[in-house]
Amino acid sequence: MNVSRHWFGLVGLLLLGWLLYLLHPILSPFLIGVLLAYMGDPLVDRLERWKLSRTWAVVVVFALFSLMLLVLLLVLVPMLGRQLVRLYELAPQMLDWLQHTALPWVQAQLGLADSFWRFDQLKAALSEHLGKTTDIVGAVLAQATASSLALLGWLGNLLLIPVVSFYLLRDWDLLVAKLRGLLPRRREDFVVQLVGECHEVLGAFLRGQLLVMLALGVIYASGLMLVGLELGLLIGLIAGLASIVPYMGFVVGFGAAVTAGLFQFGVEFYPLLGIAAVFMVGQLLEGMLLTPWLVGDRIGLHPVAVIFAILAGGQLFGFTGVLLALPVAAVIMVLLRHVHDLYKLSNLYRESIDGFDEPSNPA
Repeated sequence: MNVSRHWFGLVGLLLLGWLLYLLHPILSPFLIGVLLAYMGDPLVDRLERWKLSRTWAVVVVFALFSLMLLVLLLVLVPMLGRQLVRLYELAPQMLDWLQHTALPWVQAQLGLADSFWRFDQLKAALSEHLGKTTDIVGAVLAQATASSLALLGWLGNLLLIPVVSFYLLRDWDLLVAKLRGLLPRRREDFVVQLVGECHEVLGAFLRGQLLVMLALGVIYASGLMLVGLELGLLIGLIAGLASIVPYMGFVVGFGAAVTAGLFQFGVEFYPLLGIAAVFMVGQLLEGMLLTPWLVGDRIGLHPVAVIFAILAGGQLFGFTGVLLALPVAAVIMVLLRHVHDLYKLSNLYRESIDGFDEPSNPA
């Protein structure tokens, strides 16, 4: 009976995976809604402890999220748009600088052949494309409106996200209580322990690490703009987003900032020193303040696991897979930890120790 029950469970998991694969084109707004509700639930619970009703607490949290989104749309998005257009315009000049200034210096230092670097074709193609259009936003809108049905579907999904988030956030505690009530009584404590460990890992990333990313993005962008780097906002935000993997944001952001600084300022000491100081301050704040305060000593996913999960999820399910990547990786990591503990307690592991013959001492 136990064997047949396990087979039924395995078949059920396979059917669930197949169903998710079929429905993944429409799952994105629901997954984003679940993510927003999961991140907003602690704020709602705290407001409830301040004697607000659940509904009014959700309304306050939604108003806060809406205000943040409004500031993002009115302030940050236009600035980023201008910097993207500027980067698009500077690309041929940057290629010229690489071809005639930076790479010849590298070539002379390493003793490479004169014909080692070939950028003529790439620069010609980029210049030709730049001549056709300089309005990136217009090109994106033209592509998006090529199919009116696709545009309506995209707008529908966008409007569906706040609706799903609101109802999930309002009924979050009720849904969790009902799901817990459906658990088998004998396995309830064990399942609750597993879910708690998954919640610890997810909390470290979806709340702690995302806040660290946001803080680092603000620090890097503000510092680079104060230094006078023309593309400082864009590079700083990219470095903050890349910080989802420890040290990747520093490597990507510092490399891009130094390259942009050499192109803009040349080999000048003080601007390059300012860029290095910005990233040094960011790393010190991350290690000594941000990560201990926002993430703490909670167990997070290994950086290699984060990279693999995001790439694998995107390859298998597209954007939906990217949204599912970290939660699924957290659950798998917790399960593997328990499998490892069970293996250490199993007869197979103990037999390998008991049956191991220690080498005799030649003395």
